[in-house]
Amino acid sequence: MPLRSDWSERTCSLARGLDILGDPWGSLVLREVFFGNGRFDAIKTRLGVADNVLSKRLGWLLEAGLLAQRPYTDGARMRQEYVLTTKGEDALPVLNAIIIWSEKHLDAPADNAHMHVIHNGCGLPTASADTCSHCGSRLTAANTSWHSLTRSEHPLALATAPTLATAPTLAAVALPNESEPSA
Repeated sequence: MPLRSDWSERTCSLARGLDILGDPWGSLVLREVFFGNGRFDAIKTRLGVADNVLSKRLGWLLEAGLLAQRPYTDGARMRQEYVLTTKGEDALPVLNAIIIWSEKHLDAPADNAHMHVIHNGCGLPTASADTCSHCGSRLTAANTSWHSLTRSEHPLALATAPTLATAPTLAAVALPNESEPSA
């Protein structure tokens, strides 16, 4: 039995979007990359996820074009880290909407288990996923922070997709070998 259904060919836009963004592990991986946490071991540690599950989700996000890989050197080893693409950055309002909805409608299990979407321009939390509810500015990864009380006392700026000028070697590549995570 497959672990998930393929909704990529459905006639409904919501179903096609959920095919990519509706998977909880996939959305949590995107959260980590938006927080600037794009290395396999760091994502694995933060999420407490098994190698095979993380490898599969990273593969789906690479294949869907939301993430790309960028090489980095870890001592003598060349490894890959995951970075947002422009398409991945465009998922920000979806993640913001989930955060805002959750804060409004779900009880937090602890006092520090809150997360807020902050517009950097005015410095205030917003109640809207795509525009600041205080000043009306459009929210982008470049002008938005997330304030996760379990991570930091202060809001953390979000990662953005590298530009071609800053990442000429950026490439979406195949799924990492599940038996040997190299990123």
